[in-house]
Amino acid sequence: MDEGSTSLLPDSLVYQIFLSLGPADVLAAGLVCRQWQAVSRDEFLWKEQFYRYYQVARDVPRHPAATSWYEEFQRLYDMVPCVEVQTLKEHTDQVLHLSFSHSGYQFASCSKDCTVKIWNNDLTISLLHSADMRPYNWSYTQFSQFNQDDSLLLASGVFLGPHNSSSGEIAVISLDSFALLSRVRNKPYDVFGCWLTETSLISGNLHRIGDITSCSVLWLNNAFQDVESENVNVVKRLFKIQNLNASTIRTVMVADCSRFDSPDLLLDAGDQATLPCRVFDLGGDSEDEEAEPSLRAPGRVKEGLRHMMDGILDGHAQLSDCALETRVAELLAQGRTKPPEPNTADARNKYLIFTTGCLTYSPHQIGIKQILPHQMTTAGPVLGEGRGSDAFFDALDHVIDVHGHIIGMGLSPDNRYLYVNSRAWPPGSVVADPMQPPPIAEEIDLLVFDLKTMREVKRALRAHRAYTPNDECFFIFLDVSRDFVASGAEDRHGYIWDRHYNICLAKLRHEDVVNSVVFSPQEQELLLTASDDATIKAWRSPRTVRVLQAPRPRPRPFFSWFASHRR
Repeated sequence: MDEGSTSLLPDSLVYQIFLSLGPADVLAAGLVCRQWQAVSRDEFLWKEQFYRYYQVARDVPRHPAATSWYEEFQRLYDMVPCVEVQTLKEHTDQVLHLSFSHSGYQFASCSKDCTVKIWNNDLTISLLHSADMRPYNWSYTQFSQFNQDDSLLLASGVFLGPHNSSSGEIAVISLDSFALLSRVRNKPYDVFGCWLTETSLISGNLHRIGDITSCSVLWLNNAFQDVESENVNVVKRLFKIQNLNASTIRTVMVADCSRFDSPDLLLDAGDQATLPCRVFDLGGDSEDEEAEPSLRAPGRVKEGLRHMMDGILDGHAQLSDCALETRVAELLAQGRTKPPEPNTADARNKYLIFTTGCLTYSPHQIGIKQILPHQMTTAGPVLGEGRGSDAFFDALDHVIDVHGHIIGMGLSPDNRYLYVNSRAWPPGSVVADPMQPPPIAEEIDLLVFDLKTMREVKRALRAHRAYTPNDECFFIFLDVSRDFVASGAEDRHGYIWDRHYNICLAKLRHEDVVNSVVFSPQEQELLLTASDDATIKAWRSPRTVRVLQAPRPRPRPFFSWFASHRR
């Protein structure tokens, strides 16, 4: 300024100077005078700062809910839960899974120490209850989920048994009295189980048919099994699905279609034509639907078997034992598979989602099966009646093939988007032996699928890594909030990405593998992480930490925390 308080530098020159500065320096310079303050809040200046600092692709637009580039920059820097505020050490072994209640007031943890612990989520987290499952012959607890009204907790675990045992069990715990209400067999154990309604849950069972052929049966179970009459159902079969090439159904979850119409905060980015087509619609909307019954006619199946056997006897077909078993199973199933229900727009419908496969035991596909309103209750014929339906397998509605080993899945809060952790197979790889799947990448791809349109909508998010081979690969749980997605990893870190901009915002350090992450459903600025180091860590955003620590509930100015909290 000259002596008359007239600016010696035009705004355009100050703007060009500020473009060469970093965000913290721009904010500090804005304190010099009113002119610099006005320039330091310029929208075009902060748009440039945003794309440059966060390294976002220039063709990605601003978040639809954002009102300014300055505030959007501040949101990504100040509202991401990246500050460790508490470490919980009550578990004595690896912590495998975390789940929040829908209210956000409580959360549960599962561990190799064979306990399910329930915690109070106050400003300082405290242990509320610990349930030891060893008296029920469990080896460890692996998964939990609160029902919709937070009155019951589903806890899933693994039975003690031989090294290759695949049996598990689901327990239902009352959150009023912490009493164990019921126990349900679950096989294989990594079906995990999930709630379908407030009082009914889904479990699995596995029946071997051949060396590499089996069928998975998914059951609907009443959480309260103290029935008053033998004619009241407490369990009902939902679906019976054929498994080929040593594959099985694992990791079941339910998506509620009625929530798909929530505001869409996830915008497509990039050329969708360049994304691989991974989703296959198996529903009955095609013009060939009328011809379908003839394909399943017993005469057609016998003709196919006879043709195949003639080829083998004549020496024209060279099939291994595994390939022969798979081909016979496919032909037999053609006459015993119930086609998908017609797709409906009923908002009461739900999707059952699970990992599966068709080429090898490694889970490389996601199966989607529509659950209709009349299937969401155990009411109906008592067990022992209606056995004629056992002659059928159920066909899937959709299959997503990720061409890799699936190690995690999670739904967005509106249940519309499915996020999938996958370790890719090499391009062009072919599975010749179902017991020898292709090698898998160390880099984890986080894929995104829109369950409303049934298509892939985002390029893979990357940053996290895993190192275990196919036969030792384990599940890494991820979670999705309104704006962020988080995942564990085998590289001793948890990761947070922005859902809209596809950028990694934070790495959260542990001393060992991070198995599970979970956002508070009521406060996405709080994140919990669970690790093989036997700890649970709570992380809050810098903004929340300042508010909680300040003598008055008023944040410090944006520039001051930016200068003192550079990451």
